[in-house]
Amino acid sequence: MKALIALEDGTVLIGRSFTGAGEAVGEIVFNTSMSGYQEVLTDPSYTGQLVTMTYPLIGNYGVNDEDMESASVHPRAFLMREYQDVPSNFRATGTLAEFLKKFGVLGVDGFDTRMLTRIIRNHGAMKAIISTEDLDEASLVQRAKDWPGLVGRDMVARVTTKAPYNWVNNAPVAGAGFDTGFAEDTAKYKVVAYDFGVKYNQLRILKEKGCAVHVVPATTSAEDVLALNPDGIFLSNGPGDPAGVDGVVENIRKLLGKKPIFGICLGHQILGLAYGASTYKLKFGHRGGNQPVKDLLTGKVEITSQNHGFCVDQDNLPDKVEMTHVNLNDGSLEGMRHTEFPAFSVQYHPEHAPGPHDAIYLFDRFLELMA
Repeated sequence: MKALIALEDGTVLIGRSFTGAGEAVGEIVFNTSMSGYQEVLTDPSYTGQLVTMTYPLIGNYGVNDEDMESASVHPRAFLMREYQDVPSNFRATGTLAEFLKKFGVLGVDGFDTRMLTRIIRNHGAMKAIISTEDLDEASLVQRAKDWPGLVGRDMVARVTTKAPYNWVNNAPVAGAGFDTGFAEDTAKYKVVAYDFGVKYNQLRILKEKGCAVHVVPATTSAEDVLALNPDGIFLSNGPGDPAGVDGVVENIRKLLGKKPIFGICLGHQILGLAYGASTYKLKFGHRGGNQPVKDLLTGKVEITSQNHGFCVDQDNLPDKVEMTHVNLNDGSLEGMRHTEFPAFSVQYHPEHAPGPHDAIYLFDRFLELMA
């Protein structure tokens, strides 16, 4: 089925929908990972986006229940050069097309993804629309321009949990402690995790490290968090513009110095705003599993998994906040810590899923702060 991909700059590409009729509007971005497409699709940080995979063949190992990073699919469309409908992997329980159809996400292939990636790299991430229904190019370009975009919008409200839960046996569990605290009082550490769009592997690793994890909505007050008397506070990843997330920064600011804090991705950006720093939109963001980052504290270089379109501005970090990690591709800030309070964060994804495991040590740093 013919599908048109129209960008706000007037570019129109012709592809093929392998999931049937539909339309999707959002910010079009690219991801450079060679594998891990199911983890990409179930990462809430992609809410409001149209994701293009630069690796040319996608779908060859199917999908399964174990590689879910949330309970749903978050991009509005998934684009690739060539879709493979016959998976060959012993773990596969279904095809990528079936998976996308289940969640109502448009899948498109059969066009030059290299050209699209080059356009985004040269001109930046853009508003775009994909349609099998409206095939008028001028109409689609105008509709792409009319979409409000992600800047200044609260996308976290779309993905955060509606009520607190505990992470038990690798799954969210209501049950004991649903609204009153931790289900596992015998755990070595008790961590309250703010859900800005959390990936399951962050919770899995915290649990594996000996933590009881109580997940709370993004709007939970500092007072309610402190009433749970946690050993540490975790700030998860999430979608969109950190400056557009309503009512969260002030709560995090109230927690500074009260408990150890560890932030990842959007959690890192929100922590930066709580410090008094500012954020800005990157030209085309960092998305993929091959971003080199230098740890300035140790001098070591790690290859990291990343997915973000905004960044903390290193040029106006407040006093008592120091840069700890730098991106070796573009020099942007990838990590920071407070020199007075027990708080640190990174822009990338140490929990991988997908991607390298080089940065898993950061969870141990969090445990050391709680010890």
